[in-house]
Amino acid sequence: MITTRALTKRYGRVVAVDHVDLDVRDGDRYGFLGPNGSGKTTVVRLLLGLVYATSGEIEVMGRPVPSRVAEVLPWIGALVEGPSCYGHLSGRANLALLDAAGKARGPLGRRTRRRRIAEALDRVGLAGVDNRPVKKYSLGMRQRLGLAAALLRSPRLLVLDEPTNGLDPQGIREIRDLLGELNRAGTTVFLSSHQLAEVEQLCTRVGIVDRGRLVLQQDLGELRAPTGRVVVRTPDADRAAALLDGRVEQRDGDRLLVAEAEPAAVNARLVAAGLRVAEIGPERRSLEELMLSVTGSGSDRIDPAGRAGGARGAALRGADDGRGEQ
Repeated sequence: MITTRALTKRYGRVVAVDHVDLDVRDGDRYGFLGPNGSGKTTVVRLLLGLVYATSGEIEVMGRPVPSRVAEVLPWIGALVEGPSCYGHLSGRANLALLDAAGKARGPLGRRTRRRRIAEALDRVGLAGVDNRPVKKYSLGMRQRLGLAAALLRSPRLLVLDEPTNGLDPQGIREIRDLLGELNRAGTTVFLSSHQLAEVEQLCTRVGIVDRGRLVLQQDLGELRAPTGRVVVRTPDADRAAALLDGRVEQRDGDRLLVAEAEPAAVNARLVAAGLRVAEIGPERRSLEELMLSVTGSGSDRIDPAGRAGGARGAALRGADDGRGEQ
């Protein structure tokens, strides 16, 4: 569905995207992650032909981008860096103008526009919206309207940059359920987000960028497979640590991390010794732990010397001292 080869984007001496090889397969729910300033939004804009690459190749639905991007854009729904609307018009009027600007294909013409707008608004929870201008919408309502715009033309591919920004927990869950429903119906989802918990619940595959480079790309199930260690919570932590005879790698209060063990065997040994077990199970690394293990700080962090972190900060520092990334 999406393939890039050595994708690179430079702004002068600043390397925003550095030889990225994406592999997003048909039917994926792909989570695209990274610290602030790591190049995520630049990659999204490159995929949609909004900016041009310095070097490398991009294919979307088998077509080279940007040279043949016009052939694939009608099949893509996108929300990048928040929705753009005419503030003095209603949400319905904005969607009508957006739909009229697109190329008609199959049943997606003028005759079905009113129905498709009503269906899109209903799917994102704005079915009862009135004719108030968009400038009076809350941030969450604007975000929902942007999602409605992305869904107007029954896309085969959804490219979303922070789609749950401004939504409350209930709204976030609604959007997560909607994206899962669309994916099961055949839509590939490419999701850039800072909401790691949402990515963990929704996505089947992740790519992580840091300082413009793709540092990890793998199925989420494989990344979160058991580590071979066992997590034990017990009010008898002192006695349990002594019983397990040096196999406890870490201890935090009543929580023990036992190396190279099976939960059933550890549980049987503790119970046989008369120790109480409150919780036991295989250790799995969270998405947050995985991301922190392969990335540095974001560009919005300023260290004591006054220097920014992340890809953009690192590149700008290199440009300042004449050592820009090559």
